[in-house]
Amino acid sequence: MEKNILKQILFDEHQHWEAFKKKYGTRIRPIVIKEVEKFRDCGNIKNGFKLLVCEGCHHTHLVPFRCKGRFCTTCSVGESEEWSRLLTEEVLQVNHRHIIFTIDEGLRDIFLWHRELLKPLMDEAARLITDFFQKKAKVTPGIITGLHTFGSRINFNPHVHMMVTMGGITKKGEWKGYDFLPFTMLRKQWQTVVLKFIRRYLTKEEKKRIQSRLQKAFSRNGEGFYVYAPKQRGKIKEQLRYIGRYIRRPAIGMNRIEEYDGQFVTFKYIDKKDGKEKHEKVTVEEFISRLIRHIPDEQFKTIRYYGMYSRRSKKISKKLLTTWQKRVRKWVVKVRKVLRRQTWRERIIASGKKDPMICPHCGNYYEYMGEVCLEDGKLSVKIALSRDARIYMERMIDHITGCKQETKKRKEEKTRNRTYSPKETVRQLSLFDVS
Repeated sequence: MEKNILKQILFDEHQHWEAFKKKYGTRIRPIVIKEVEKFRDCGNIKNGFKLLVCEGCHHTHLVPFRCKGRFCTTCSVGESEEWSRLLTEEVLQVNHRHIIFTIDEGLRDIFLWHRELLKPLMDEAARLITDFFQKKAKVTPGIITGLHTFGSRINFNPHVHMMVTMGGITKKGEWKGYDFLPFTMLRKQWQTVVLKFIRRYLTKEEKKRIQSRLQKAFSRNGEGFYVYAPKQRGKIKEQLRYIGRYIRRPAIGMNRIEEYDGQFVTFKYIDKKDGKEKHEKVTVEEFISRLIRHIPDEQFKTIRYYGMYSRRSKKISKKLLTTWQKRVRKWVVKVRKVLRRQTWRERIIASGKKDPMICPHCGNYYEYMGEVCLEDGKLSVKIALSRDARIYMERMIDHITGCKQETKKRKEEKTRNRTYSPKETVRQLSLFDVS
């Protein structure tokens, strides 16, 4: 198996993705084609790279650019980890509940046909919890919602994951805890809310077409739609990190794909009904069809913030609570500090892998010497910190593209005429063998 088995399934010699596009044509959403094509080129050196050179043995290492796409398993896992890390530092240091709002199985296709209903699904879930806290505890909670459109079998199963503070801010700007959720009431209310907003957003013709589904969803769920919110255990920071990773996780992890024989894909999943691990074997076409359904529409936000955590209220709420906690000596807001994203190197080290900036040949450090980027569809040197680095990267472009853009003599003349600072000259002498 390849390191990324999903790339093999889509783009190996069988060309399943090309066959899928040819068969379904315009029925595939444009954003799906865009994201899958980005995934195909992720990590491809033909789309640009950074040049690292070892200070000791002068070994060169090319680091290709990543796609940062929403379908890419490699990029999405890294983004999930980074997002959950920043989240633990940014939210209030109080207990949070992980609440899951589900819908009736018969309503899932409605959200597949009308993807514009997915945002209201998140909005209504947040409004339900906000109204409950304001009515019962007279506080506004902090809410972060994450939309999952996938079930354990990669089927289309839209449901809302929510991280909610157990308590909230009062009108006086004070923190007040409240750790009680009446599931019986919430289930019935959630059922009513979902059925009403579906009717509210659809046209008369569309409502006639799905009326039977709405009636069945009401009659066969006497206790309401399923709502689950287990109490979290352990340290607050660990709770937040776990919930954050879960909310941002991809539709399927690569460790779940067990076998691919060229025509069929076998993957494992946990059956929610009996809690047992099971296996499912599907055709590649069916596997692709299930996967691409979970690619969100262009600019659609699968993570949204409400209450104290909303963009409008966040700064004001933190400022009020900071003043309050100094008075009562009860700390819920962390000391303000500048949060920054981890670098590529920091993320790799944090995952337990070796430092990518240490040369495996001599143990010295690599140093960044420049990068090559795509400009108007052609590779060109964007940054070069020395003459030798520029020459090396131009040679690599010739090697990658298979054709020389300029003659060797013209390149040398162009490089010779370029002026370099004293710092660059010293750096290139210490990093490269100059003969």
